[in-house]
Amino acid sequence: MSPAEEGVVQPLSKMATTIDNSHTAQATKKKHLGIPEAVFVEDVDSFMKQPGNETADAALRRLDEQYQKYKYMELNLSQKKLRLKNQIPQITQTLEILRHMQKKKETTEPMETHFLLADNVYCKATVPPTEKVCLWLGANVMLEYDIDEAQALLEKNLSTASRNLETLVEDLDFLRDQFTTIEVNMARVYNWDVKRRSKENLLKSAEKS
Repeated sequence: MSPAEEGVVQPLSKMATTIDNSHTAQATKKKHLGIPEAVFVEDVDSFMKQPGNETADAALRRLDEQYQKYKYMELNLSQKKLRLKNQIPQITQTLEILRHMQKKKETTEPMETHFLLADNVYCKATVPPTEKVCLWLGANVMLEYDIDEAQALLEKNLSTASRNLETLVEDLDFLRDQFTTIEVNMARVYNWDVKRRSKENLLKSAEKS
């Protein structure tokens, strides 16, 4: 607040808007933690006076470096998204099997099924009623669980994976917005340089004449 505004009470609506905007900005920063937001270059003249922007080529090089960093982030996020999209159907399928076993464990009837013996090779098996299952946890680690515990674990994993996938999709959308901002900034700097060169050429022509 400037000295002239000291002691002046802001309208409640204005204060509420300021607080809402602040909360929104904080939420966005937390939401996309680790992805810096690209700043739109509104005033190219002021931008070109910043350290490191001695020439248009230098400024464009810096913007391109920032653009490449975003591309690297996009690659990593896309790979994570692909892994999650593959994991979620596997977790869902395993949960369906556990729910079926949950129904069968109270009976004496064995369950007939097929299991993967090798790539595209399945073997028929008869599974007696059981209260125990083994789950692969990754890194060649397998643990035995009660069916109830295994189901609770997989439901938690499914919820986490779905939530992470949703966050990744939002982060990728946010990254695309940053691509657009950087591309527009590069175009503005390039056009600024074209106009500058044009003015210099006109001045030189005027001096010669």
